[in-house]
Amino acid sequence: MLPDLSPLRSSREYRLLWSAGAVSVLGGFLTYVAVPLQVKEMTGSYLAVGLIAAAEIVPTIVFGLWGGALADSVDRRRLVLASELGLGLLSVMLLVNALLPEPMLWPLYLFVALLSALDGLQRPSLDALVPQVVAHDRLTAAAALNSLRWQIGAIVGPSLAGVLVATGGVETAYALDVVSFAVSLVLLLRLRTSPPPTGGEKPSLRRIAEGVRYARSRPELLGTYAVDAAAMFFAFPNTLFPFLADRLDAPWSLGLMYGAGAVGSMLVGMTSGWTSRVHRHGRAVAYGAAAWGLAVAAAGWTSNVWLVLLCLTAAGGADMVSGLFRSTLWNQTIPDELRGRLAGLELLSFTVGPQCGQVRAGTAASLVGVRASFWSGGLMCAASVGLLAAALPKLMSYDARTDEHAVRMRELRRERQEQP
Repeated sequence: MLPDLSPLRSSREYRLLWSAGAVSVLGGFLTYVAVPLQVKEMTGSYLAVGLIAAAEIVPTIVFGLWGGALADSVDRRRLVLASELGLGLLSVMLLVNALLPEPMLWPLYLFVALLSALDGLQRPSLDALVPQVVAHDRLTAAAALNSLRWQIGAIVGPSLAGVLVATGGVETAYALDVVSFAVSLVLLLRLRTSPPPTGGEKPSLRRIAEGVRYARSRPELLGTYAVDAAAMFFAFPNTLFPFLADRLDAPWSLGLMYGAGAVGSMLVGMTSGWTSRVHRHGRAVAYGAAAWGLAVAAAGWTSNVWLVLLCLTAAGGADMVSGLFRSTLWNQTIPDELRGRLAGLELLSFTVGPQCGQVRAGTAASLVGVRASFWSGGLMCAASVGLLAAALPKLMSYDARTDEHAVRMRELRRERQEQP
């Protein structure tokens, strides 16, 4: 039941990646809470807060796909470092704007869009590095550790942000995010170079199209993307947390709402030893996503703040189950020469969904109210996942022990390990 720490023990490169990511995630969550709170305080508008996610959508799509093509064409370490430097500079700009006597609203949307663009460039390379530095049979453990890192940041970051914003203003949260980028850069500089895969070509629309064609040839891959996108679009409620806390007369609970999902995820991550014995990953993805939607719906039905937090915790645990096996299926079956481009598509599935979901949640809240936006979205999530599961039998029948792609990648990596 305990987490498998073997990837951290066996791979120096993975330890560096994990540690740098842990610092960045913590700082990133400070900004994640500070930006919508700053917009809420400046405007008091549901729609204005929801438009933060709208500003992220196009940059994420464009640069996520391009970043995937770059990850299969250039030194992934250099791309990660350059992107991290750019992300740190944007955090400095957020800090400068917050320190102005009259902070401006439009730069917040601009900086959020640029942050999404750089994250889109960086994330495929980060994801593609993991299968290179972790043994094939330890990829599920690595996925669990990556999720655990994110969950710890998602618990500590929002809780810390709530205290910092209440005592020192949003500028304090932005300042600590700047420090986190400086620390992560130092760690990433110690990574070894990561040359592009053999035969890698310059990024182009043709190269991106090759990745899309490969994904289309794998219904189980498309199924994981579709299930995650549907779950996040219908049932990602985070943009409404500041308003829900007010409706429940519990403004003190805002940081806890942001962190509750991560608590549930962490509970799954801390007991993730069982995951290596699960082989039908597609079913686990679908069941976890449906449970996520039902838990979000339950959070909208109750008016007790503690029950809301309990439902959000359960939602986080369900999402962790879905995400863990989604990542395992990807990492165990996608060839290295396509890993960057497919990571770009994955980035779209788990970022554009939440971004569009925040716009949906804000729009629905303005029409039917905050709590109705929660429960209606959760029910639509569960229904859409059920329809996708029925329409994608290969997703539900996927078995890592017999799937031809998983078997081929397992044999290929075994041959590489046996080479002198």
